[in-house]
Amino acid sequence: MNIIKKSPLLQNTSFISLIISRTINSFAFQMLTIIVGWQMYALTNSPFYLGLVGLAQFLPMFLLTLVVGYVADHFNRKLTIILSFILEGICIFVLAFLSYKGLISKESILIIMFFIGVANAFQGPPMQSLLPNVVTKELFPKAAAMSASLFQFAVIIGPGFGGFLYSLGSYIVYLIIGILIALSSIFMLFIKVNTEQQIKTGQVNLKSLLLGISFIKKRPVILGAISLDLFAVLFGGATALLPVYASTILFIGPIGLGVLRSAPAVGALLMSALLAKNPMKSKVGKRMFIAVIIFGLATIVFAVSKNLPLSIFALFVLGASDVVSVVIRSTLIQISTPDDMRGRVSSVNLMFIGTSNQLGEFESGLTASLLGTVPSVLIGGIGTILVVLLWMKLFPQLVNIDSMEHGSVSA
Repeated sequence: MNIIKKSPLLQNTSFISLIISRTINSFAFQMLTIIVGWQMYALTNSPFYLGLVGLAQFLPMFLLTLVVGYVADHFNRKLTIILSFILEGICIFVLAFLSYKGLISKESILIIMFFIGVANAFQGPPMQSLLPNVVTKELFPKAAAMSASLFQFAVIIGPGFGGFLYSLGSYIVYLIIGILIALSSIFMLFIKVNTEQQIKTGQVNLKSLLLGISFIKKRPVILGAISLDLFAVLFGGATALLPVYASTILFIGPIGLGVLRSAPAVGALLMSALLAKNPMKSKVGKRMFIAVIIFGLATIVFAVSKNLPLSIFALFVLGASDVVSVVIRSTLIQISTPDDMRGRVSSVNLMFIGTSNQLGEFESGLTASLLGTVPSVLIGGIGTILVVLLWMKLFPQLVNIDSMEHGSVSA
């Protein structure tokens, strides 16, 4: 009890409401990912269609990047998030209805996942921009790490829970997901920001839409960090092919798929908890590059493994190394960005990072359909390491950055 009373973050009710809302939503989305992936593979028996699920979510996020960033800076962020939750919930309940009636098809899944991608596109930038308005600058690194910890906790529990419930019927899982989305919206109502967002009503033009891109282009450290993560996730998208590994390589079924999907999150949870307790204070640039190299090596091990414990361990290491980059990047971006620009900068960041997950899934599915599942993941791991080596040459400022909080460069 004394620890709770002494923790400024745990005394902040708005921060607690925000991370609960995000965690519930993340939990629901992880369940959705498992069910949609397994259902699509059961319908098509094709890794290519698993990739198309990622592409369906990538397209709206990519096409709407500039628009959603502008919306996040010029409209109420809480309201924008809640409306996006409503759209997401409607899509989930449609999936539940179609599954219950036996009308679900690969086409309907792709169309609905496209609209879920639209909801996520409008949800991401205001969600990221809200955290700095809820906690102080000094507490932001710990808040980001704590938020990442809870996100990974949701990723751990969500897939396994979804895989377990799948035996009861896909429509039941969709109904539960829809209820969780509604609950997430309710918690958003209890958030109060420390500094009121200034709603601007200036003229919408191309210059105002492109301000986020211009801001990042002038800061090599931020550009290098988000582009590094983009290509690392793009090439290392092994998780998109987990249904194939679970079904035809490791032979462990939907419950085993949930275990595989949770393994990276277990590693990420432990690492993010460590970072929340002991924030990185020096040589963060070098540590980030080392972490991404480890990410690539873990991807290679998982690609060639036919042993379940080894595969789970590789995914565990993959998740632990990935969260290092997430915490460093989010802290660098949010602390160094003015509040009236956070929406547009976050939207560009999500275009690089958020959409890279879906685009990576498409790339993995396409490559697997052409070369095979194992070669696809193997090439991705090798490509990740090559990108790291290239980025160390292109962005020496990022390699030498010392402190996340101040963006200082070590001698």
